[in-house]
Amino acid sequence: MIHRRQELPPTAGLPLRWRDLQPGAPTLADDIAALLGTPPLQLECSGTASLLVALTTLREQQPLRRRVVVPAYTCPLVAIAVHQAGLELQLCDLRAGHFDMDPVALRVACDERTLAIIPTHLAGRVADVDDALDVARRVGAYVIEDAAQALGARRDGVSVGMAGDIGFFSLAAGKGLSIYEGGLLLARDPVLRAHLAETSARIVPRRIGWEWRRSIELLGYAALYRPRGLGLAYGGPLRRALHRGDPVAAVGDDFALSIPLHRVGRWRQGVGAHAAPRLPTFLKQTRDQAQRRLSRLRRIDGLELFDDRAGTQGTWPFLLLLLPDQARRDRALDQLWQSGFGVSRLFIHALPDYAYLADRVPQQDVPHARDFAARSLSISNSPWLTDEDFEVICRSLEIALN
Repeated sequence: MIHRRQELPPTAGLPLRWRDLQPGAPTLADDIAALLGTPPLQLECSGTASLLVALTTLREQQPLRRRVVVPAYTCPLVAIAVHQAGLELQLCDLRAGHFDMDPVALRVACDERTLAIIPTHLAGRVADVDDALDVARRVGAYVIEDAAQALGARRDGVSVGMAGDIGFFSLAAGKGLSIYEGGLLLARDPVLRAHLAETSARIVPRRIGWEWRRSIELLGYAALYRPRGLGLAYGGPLRRALHRGDPVAAVGDDFALSIPLHRVGRWRQGVGAHAAPRLPTFLKQTRDQAQRRLSRLRRIDGLELFDDRAGTQGTWPFLLLLLPDQARRDRALDQLWQSGFGVSRLFIHALPDYAYLADRVPQQDVPHARDFAARSLSISNSPWLTDEDFEVICRSLEIALN
């Protein structure tokens, strides 16, 4: 197994600077809205909390509709949020070899009981929202764009999150811009936007303990989110989880079954506001780097790569690829997952296969989602990953594929 002396993160997050930690104006939501060119954004304590506020709002708008349709391969937190909102999860299998929902399966999954469809902009790639919109119009449902991994992505020059009824972004650790945990909620319609704000004011309390905890975690993140500190914060826990045979914990898929709700304090908002002006330059830097590295990966026979579709400009927290089969994917991970080069997996399972979600996720046959989970692998797009590092990864993939 190869090893890098200093640990690299699995995602390209915008590093914080010490001057970001100085007190500042709590203008984060307004600053990001100005950068993205969106209507006003609503700040919540996490991307998942944003989804929970959105689902609660829609449930009250359409109380006879209870079903929420999601891709069968997505973050487990989506299933947890649907359950906490008192709604019923309906899975939709993926297109073969892709993260988008299968069009035929989506139409089968949706009917007059459907409250919302949640297409996911996975790994910064822009999802096919048009198909979800078409189905939603037919059955009278809403569309919520899950852009947790796609802050700054655009479709036809417009921010993702604007095509659907609601969109949300994540500001979690390792995201393009982070306040350790945070979320931004978006709605085009001012009436719906007012309803989202009313729901948040009613169900999200001020919990000083949680905000103190997040503030301390943000200080730790500012100190350790760099190659010299990530061995302690990320690499050590990763290897311990893998050594005990727990890949779910290794990638952080072992979430609590209750989503905490609390207000984001002024100080963390100020930290994000200080860092926000650097985000456009950072996104361009990582986009340019990703395109160079995709060119190298295309020279490796057997890899399926995910790039921007025509008319879209995604973000690039990491490179997502599929190997021909699980055996060769696992052979690559045997060499690379614990190497310190920022190679990882996205979500370990399709949603029905997480044992701890058994009472929240229906047992459905979703072969394409399971295949995606079995063959996928991610490569960090951090600027700390040098060209020499990337070549080591490519050579390991070439060996695994032979």
